[in-house]
Parts: sequence; C-alpha cells; structure tokens
Amino acid sequence: MDADLVIRGGTVVDGTGAPGRRADVAVGGGRIVAVGEGLRAKRELQADGHVVAPGFVDIHTHYDAQVFWDPWLTPSSHHGVTSVVAGNCGFSIAPLRRPDVSLLAHTLQHVEDMSFDTLSVGVPWDEFETFGQYLDAVERRGTALNFGCYVGHTAVRIYVMGDDAYERQPSDDEMARMVEVVADSMAAGAMGFATSASPTHNGDGGRPVPSRLAGMGELEALLRPLAEADKGVVALLPGVAYSNEEMFALQRAVRRPFTWTALLTVKNYPYHEKVVAKHEEARADGVEVWPQVSCRPLVMQINLAEPFTLNARPSFAAIMGHTHDERLAAYRDPAWRAKAWEELSGADGGLPFNWPAVSVAESPSHPELVDRPVLELAADRGCTALDVLLDISLEDDLKTRFWSVIANDDPEGIAWLLPRDGVLLGLADSGAHVSQLCDACFATDLLGTWVRDRSVMPLERAVHKLTAEPAAVYGLHDRGSLEVGKAADICVFDPDTVAPGPLRRVHDFPADGERLTADAPEGVRHVLVNGVPIREDGAPSPDGMDARPGRLLRS
Repeated sequence: MDADLVIRGGTVVDGTGAPGRRADVAVGGGRIVAVGEGLRAKRELQADGHVVAPGFVDIHTHYDAQVFWDPWLTPSSHHGVTSVVAGNCGFSIAPLRRPDVSLLAHTLQHVEDMSFDTLSVGVPWDEFETFGQYLDAVERRGTALNFGCYVGHTAVRIYVMGDDAYERQPSDDEMARMVEVVADSMAAGAMGFATSASPTHNGDGGRPVPSRLAGMGELEALLRPLAEADKGVVALLPGVAYSNEEMFALQRAVRRPFTWTALLTVKNYPYHEKVVAKHEEARADGVEVWPQVSCRPLVMQINLAEPFTLNARPSFAAIMGHTHDERLAAYRDPAWRAKAWEELSGADGGLPFNWPAVSVAESPSHPELVDRPVLELAADRGCTALDVLLDISLEDDLKTRFWSVIANDDPEGIAWLLPRDGVLLGLADSGAHVSQLCDACFATDLLGTWVRDRSVMPLERAVHKLTAEPAAVYGLHDRGSLEVGKAADICVFDPDTVAPGPLRRVHDFPADGERLTADAPEGVRHVLVNGVPIREDGAPSPDGMDARPGRLLRS
C-alpha cells in the first residue's frame, strides 16, 4: 500500500447504503488505496467521533461564470461538496459569439440574478467561443472541486440565431446547425443538455428566454446527439410546455437519464404525491426520469431593483431591463401601482401573490422594520401590501430586501419526498440568485435538520442520496463511494453537530458584486478532493484550495 495520508478512526459510511463501520481510509495518488483498520501513512487526519463519507455531488448549480473568478466554488466547497454540475436550465455561457456577450449577460442577469457588471469583467469572454473551448478555459485555470457542465439550449439558440433566438423559430438550416453544435459540445465533454420552458424565465428585455420558444420537435432534434453518442443527462424545466407523458415518451426515444426541476411542496396542496405516483408507474415500465427535490424551503431575499419572483407578472415584466430611474418612476406612478396590485392581489383572475409569506429582511433607512410581516405593516399604514413594498423600497433607493417564501413550505411533504427512490437531491441553484438566496448548503442542512433532528431517513440512506446515487446517474463511475481504486473525494463530518451555519451578505465578486453566502458550516471537519485536503480541522485549507485539485468532468 502506497498511501500519502490516512483518515483515522472514523465511521466509514461508504455511499452504497451499507451500514457504517469503524475503519481508516488510506489515500495515495489521488485515489483510495485501502479501507480497513490499523492503516498507516506519514500524514494523518483524525476522524474520531466523525463520519467518513464520499464527497457530495451538487447536480444543480450555475457556477458557469463564477468558476472563473472563484475557482474554489464557494460556498459549496465549505459544505462537503466535491463535484458540481453547471449549465442548468439551459443557461450555459458557451457556445457564444463575441457580439452576443451582452445579450447573454442580460439574460443571466434577469433569470439568474447575476450582476451584469460582474459578468462583464469577471469572465474571460475572449478565450472561448465553442463549448469545448469554454471547458478548456476552465480546465487551464483549474478548480478546487470537480466541475462538469451541460450545454444549454438558450446558449445554443443564441449562438446560431443571435437576437432572433428570442423572436422566432429556426430555419431548417439553423436547426441543422444547432443539432451540430450540440453534437460537437457532447463530443467535447458536455455532461448533457439542459433546457427550460419555465414561465418564470424571462430574459433580455423581459422576453421569454429563447428555449421557451422551442416546440417538442426542436427539443427532439437537439437530443438526438445524446442518443447517438449514448451519453449525457437531459435536464429540463418542463413548465406547462411538456406533459409527463410527453417527457416519458421522449426519454424512451433518447434512452438517456432525464431529470427535471423541481418537485416542490406547496402547503395544503399535496400534488407532489400524484406526481410521484405517475413517475413510479413510468419507472416500473422502464422510464428513467428523475424529479429533483430539495430539503430547503424556497425562500428568497428579493428587492425591487431586480425582483425575480415578481417578473412573471405583466406589470413587472414590462419594466425588466429598464434603467434604475425608469423603475423608480414606474414604482411612483399610481396607474402602474393600480395595475400591478390587480395582478398581485388576484383581482385579474390570476393566482394571488403569497403575501402572508413576505416580510422585511433588510432596510438601510428603516432597520426597525426588519422581520415585520408586510401584511402587518399594510394594516398599520392603511394601504396595500404592494404599497408597503414600493414605499419602503423607494425610501431605500431600491436597496430594501424582503423575505419571500416561494414554495417547498410543507415540512411533512418534504420529509415524505426526501428518502424516496426515483428522486434526486437537486435545486441547490448554487451560483445563481446570489443576492437573494444561498442553498449551496443543502447537504449540511439535509444531514443536520432532516437526518439528525427529524429522522426522515437513516444516515446511510442520506449519504447514498448525496453521493453514489447522483454519481451513477451522471456516469461518474470513479466517484460517489469509498472503494479502493476510486477517486479520493471525501467528506468527514460530525453527525451530532453538522449544520449549514448562518447566512451573511458580502461584496466579494468582481465589480463589487454582492451575494449571500454560508461560509461557516458546523461540523464539517475535513474535505478532500482527489486526495488533496481543501478543508482541515473545520477550516478551509488555503494551500489545498489554491492547489485547485478538482478535475474537469467530461461525459
């Protein structure tokens, strides 16, 4: 045995679902060389009282751009995540022609809350055009975590059609070119193909993102390269565009794993049980479609400078892409307010906004209002809840932030979904909506809140769902379990204390970009990526992080 280091004295939960056992884990040459008792090496990491598990896999990230200015991929790297998949929802940043950089950046600004200024200066746009060149640029710089990426539908459309991708259907020649681009991207190592039909995804100028214009025929054609190559995962946000039956039929034709975002709970509305029943019936018939579920309530800190959760409403969609001053003018306009309130109150026949779940999160000029429910403030002031949002925001020059619970607010429903077969842990959205939420801490939340505190599933089951299960779906055959010969991606955590820790707002992105981060988890002792410790004794290892030991994951 040629070991560089040994993790000594922990309980090995190997990711397969097998019972934990006390054992040492020896690592050499970036791989696991032995698992057993009494192992020796010159360097040792102590794990007494801790669980030694495979590194966690985050399948739903938007680190496509952040990887260039933050190759450590924080805060995921703090929480035991060792492999990530970017490019979700169809929003990869390649392929891309230089004249379309601004168009794509504005798209990401509106749908994923990425600062346009940060994107403009933080990404080396001149280093890549094709998807393969993008992967090469990432690989040249290196990453602390293993990094894979889908090729995105919206990016492919813009690459071939330019701004017309937002306006029309492709010609026959353009369709053929898009299929060729997807095939080339898969050959270069894309982890699969991602798309979105979500009605919440409005991009440049408030227009539906290009993938939303595609019909089933276009989607079928663009998935043909995956079927022909027999590799890659298909990731969808079906919206209302594709029925379950259409999705199941398409998976049968493509013969690659499908996953979709996201199966969330809604309090007092157990529709998720019906969805699971349909998918279990299809799975019994040979269909491989994995809904993504989340252990985190979907809670955003929205502001009215870029109100993602409100942009699906016509009044807010109409001012997407407007200047700061133009937004201020709209918010002051009584006619605009009346129309917006009609939409948000349900007076227009639509679904009312979830006002009972909205409260003040941050207010520079009114700190005394923090944590006050908006409906309570509206009653005090004798006005509508929208007036409260607008008036406080105008006083704060749109810097006010409000807590808004969007979905996944039924704890019993979440507990029912999490341990099930046929669902993947996803929707962390790591790297997206960075000023509004931070769910990159999903793994430590699962292990602390849901496994230790709520006992929704055994620890071994939870580790399997964080590691070997997603690794198998994504073809990461040398990762996901602690077995001799596999890559030494390892997380050592204390099951009695593991927790996501607090959120805090920082300005550490290019162009003074802000974000919420969770950089102080509890109970995460050591993290190794390909045998290199990037976290030791509860703190990031600067030498390990700067070594950038991650590998580019190519399908």
